[in-house]
Amino acid sequence: MLHIHNGDSAAGTAKKAGIPGEHLAWREALVCGPAPGGLAADQFRNLRARHLAAAYGVDLTKCENELRTQEETLSRFSDHEEVVLWFEHDLFCQIQLIYLLDWFSRHDSGRTRLSLILIREFPGVENFHGLGQLNEQQLSSLLPQRQKVTRAQLELGSRAWRAYSSSNPKEIESLIESDLSPLPLLKDALSKHLHRFPSTENGLGRIENVCLALVAKGYPNFRSLFPAFVRREPEYGFGDAQLYFELKRLARARTPLLTLVNGGNRAAMDPADILLSIFEITDYGKAVLAGDEDFVSLNGIDQWLGGVHLEGNESEWRWDELGQELLVRL
Repeated sequence: MLHIHNGDSAAGTAKKAGIPGEHLAWREALVCGPAPGGLAADQFRNLRARHLAAAYGVDLTKCENELRTQEETLSRFSDHEEVVLWFEHDLFCQIQLIYLLDWFSRHDSGRTRLSLILIREFPGVENFHGLGQLNEQQLSSLLPQRQKVTRAQLELGSRAWRAYSSSNPKEIESLIESDLSPLPLLKDALSKHLHRFPSTENGLGRIENVCLALVAKGYPNFRSLFPAFVRREPEYGFGDAQLYFELKRLARARTPLLTLVNGGNRAAMDPADILLSIFEITDYGKAVLAGDEDFVSLNGIDQWLGGVHLEGNESEWRWDELGQELLVRL
């Protein structure tokens, strides 16, 4: 039996719990950085490795080797009688899930059974935000509840990944309007993704706007800022590294909205360094937050959201909060 977990926390707990089989921690963050479709496997791996190495300050060769090893473990799935996918409701997890469902949809499963554990909440756990919260007994209790992955789920996962990795984000809007019942947690997650596009109001996406507002309201220390963000926006499923990356982008812009007072001195994203970081909002940050200035107009843009590369002096796509839709800037 092969278990695929979203990250090391749940995988580690599953091993300690004695859940039988091999446990693969899926060490990716496809919700961040470039994820364009239409690339060969080695091209996609190289692109992702370069992004992860640059974003998190790790060695490129080591990063690429780890991704390759992960893929090799996945490619040997037919050695197992069953593969179990362990995922939850948030955007981070849902993007990992549709990537894997797309992958399995293109490979003959043969006699290997593909199963899925997919939850939004767990009885008795308040403010549930991930499988990594659960203890050994709680995690073990989910295994008997796994369900066989259906053809409809594989097909929808593949359609969803094609939409997410497309250079035209309108494909996501079209997908959301279709029948997503085979994967009932997908609609909310993809809707959250669309809110990440630069707003028509100030050029910031939902995540950056929330972060800026929290700093302005008295959460300058990352140690307190991160849990405040998780409480406010649990549906994104961001870890501390992903949120810190977004904050640094605002601090290192040509016209910065934040000042990084402490932390961020090392090339690698050291957890202790991240926790010690302190951010202060600038005058431009206050103006953007108020809608008096536009972040993209001030700084231009070079940002990947799935398969969409926003670059240049203006964002090709903007999110209209009032109309709840993406608008194209010609």
